[in-house]
Amino acid sequence: MEDSQSEQQRVMRRHHREKKELQTRIQAMKNSVPKSDKKRRKQLLLDVARLKAELEQKHQQELEKFRESFPDDNNLDSITEDLAKMDLENQPPRQSRAQRRREKRATLERERQERIAEAEMEHLASFRREEEEKLAAILGSKNLELKDIPADGHCMYRAIQDQLVFSVTVESLRSRTADYMRKHVDDFLPFFTDPDSSDAYSREEFLSYCDEIVRSPSWGGQLELRALSHVLQTPIEVIQADSPAVVIGEEYTRKPLTLVYLHYACNLGEHYNSVRPLEASAVGGAAPRLF
Repeated sequence: MEDSQSEQQRVMRRHHREKKELQTRIQAMKNSVPKSDKKRRKQLLLDVARLKAELEQKHQQELEKFRESFPDDNNLDSITEDLAKMDLENQPPRQSRAQRRREKRATLERERQERIAEAEMEHLASFRREEEEKLAAILGSKNLELKDIPADGHCMYRAIQDQLVFSVTVESLRSRTADYMRKHVDDFLPFFTDPDSSDAYSREEFLSYCDEIVRSPSWGGQLELRALSHVLQTPIEVIQADSPAVVIGEEYTRKPLTLVYLHYACNLGEHYNSVRPLEASAVGGAAPRLF
């Protein structure tokens, strides 16, 4: 029993610390985006909601796993409830009136933040539904439907892989992309800046970025697509819900590879999917279902 209580306290203290760290991170994110920049503020709300939801889900899964580890301990729920009410900063046994007021304000603020998070998640779900409906209409007009690609950091390369008529691995696509970018530094380097400082990349930083393309499941974007269009000598069409389709590598005459870029597809944020011909039974009927 003592072991389970000690472990429970450790978990709850860590959860408390992680929530405070997230609040600090969120405040910094909000301070970095001007209130006048409505587009970035909108994306900020989505990012904040996603981060809060991910942390809440992580904590819930850890508590459930903890309960599974101590299935015979009937006091765990009461311990969890008691710990959740504790101030984990070693306060004295008796609280002053000022401390009680601070706790009440903190509780009210926490409840307000929870309501904001719920509203932000509802907005995110609404944006996602709207994006799906628009893409379904766009793809339907082309007799295409969405083909789901795993959201694992390799989605852009996997979507390209799915479109090709020959066999190639994701690792090969990443390696060939990085090689092309290294050989054409002057074509790509001017477009790379540090996301925090906005300073231009040095040549060494750019080459390190190319190494990460190969070594890690780093997310690919338009510059990597530009490199791939040259590697494959094939145009790449990127369909979006709220913008005209972008064609990269128009100088090539082959049939374009077609990708779909989604802003709100998953909790990870932006995502690439592939497409496939619309099933004959769906042509002329209802809008295609998104997978």
